[in-house]
Amino acid sequence: MSYTGYELLWLFFAYSFAGWVLETVFAAARQKQFVNRGLINGPVCILYGTAAVFMTVGLDELGGIWLFAGCVIYATVMEWIAGHLIARYYHERWWDYSGMKGNLDGYIALPMSLIWGVLGFAGLKWGNPLFTDIYRILPVILREAVLWVLLGILAVDALATYMLMHGKSGRLDRWEAADNQFANVAARLGKWISGHVESRIHKAYQVIEQIEEEEKTGTFAEGCGFYKVVMLFFVGAFLGDITETIFCRITAGVWMSRSSVVWGPFSIVWGLAIALVTAMFYKYKDRSDSFLFLMGTFLGGAYEYLCSVLTELVFGTVFWDYSDIPFNLGGRINLLYCFFWGIAAVVWFKRLYPAASRLIERLPVLFGKLLTWALIIFMSCNMLVSCMALIRYDQRTRGAEAEEKWQIWVDEHYNDAKMDAIYPNAKSVE
Repeated sequence: MSYTGYELLWLFFAYSFAGWVLETVFAAARQKQFVNRGLINGPVCILYGTAAVFMTVGLDELGGIWLFAGCVIYATVMEWIAGHLIARYYHERWWDYSGMKGNLDGYIALPMSLIWGVLGFAGLKWGNPLFTDIYRILPVILREAVLWVLLGILAVDALATYMLMHGKSGRLDRWEAADNQFANVAARLGKWISGHVESRIHKAYQVIEQIEEEEKTGTFAEGCGFYKVVMLFFVGAFLGDITETIFCRITAGVWMSRSSVVWGPFSIVWGLAIALVTAMFYKYKDRSDSFLFLMGTFLGGAYEYLCSVLTELVFGTVFWDYSDIPFNLGGRINLLYCFFWGIAAVVWFKRLYPAASRLIERLPVLFGKLLTWALIIFMSCNMLVSCMALIRYDQRTRGAEAEEKWQIWVDEHYNDAKMDAIYPNAKSVE
């Protein structure tokens, strides 16, 4: 079943509210009083809504045990990411599964993952049809207006919560010291609201542990921050393209482009994989090879499956098809290449990452920052032009004539012959 953007947004709010109800009921039963379990002030748990949308988009075509397994993996990854983001930005731990078997640092645990899998399976099988039927009953103007209002309220709520939780110290004190009476009132009101938000969150989640920030030494891109992750994205994108090109030469006997973009040898799938796996597993880089292999195998397979679905939905094109390889799932992933993701995770953390990290950190701070932003601008333009070229490529296969200026420009610079050379394995789909 396909969903429109408005329907996905509706499902996001529906599951965010359902998740808030579920969390609030369990928390109230445990603490014997009502608590607002939302991260923000409104009656929504955005983690549930986000996970539901990812599952709906990425797993909707699956069924049976594969759907359940996909829900387990996607929900577990979302919970793991949420726990670490809270630790990173709030320096606190809000839940702890350390007492359960099969847990990973207390952030995720096998029993909870199975529960999330059951809930995800039920949501996709029965919840999605129910919520979309309710949505389609409403008049078009009303349902779209409601969604835009809810989105606006959510944006304001999230922004206010973030600003109050992260900017309530020095700024408010300076405002309070000002002579302006309005500034003093605003400062006191801001402190009251921020204190209320902080108190509500701590009451709802009962902070288990305060997490100390890592000390900074002033080195460029030290640790695993923004600049390190961005630079690793480019390293991974380049190395991934080269690796796949050589692999195709060895296995198929031909040289073929494996790039995701029209400018340069860069594989976006590989670049994002390297950046994400480094950000997620940085603290586990010294764990055993078997641990890294298993995590790489499962997460790499889930990631590649999601990338396959998203690129097909956005561009109407299949960029890889494993239907002829044994043990494949819908032609999107196969067991052999999942093992390859696992091996890549071990090689990356044990061999390549330490060297890449040292080289990046040797860059002068100012030069490194300028280079990072220059690369970001370059890749943003590269991806924009590539998206235009792919969309127009799909349009040409369907017989659509060039009418807009951008279509004419794309046809002149990226005709079918050039696109076939850049994306030799691309196949248009309905």
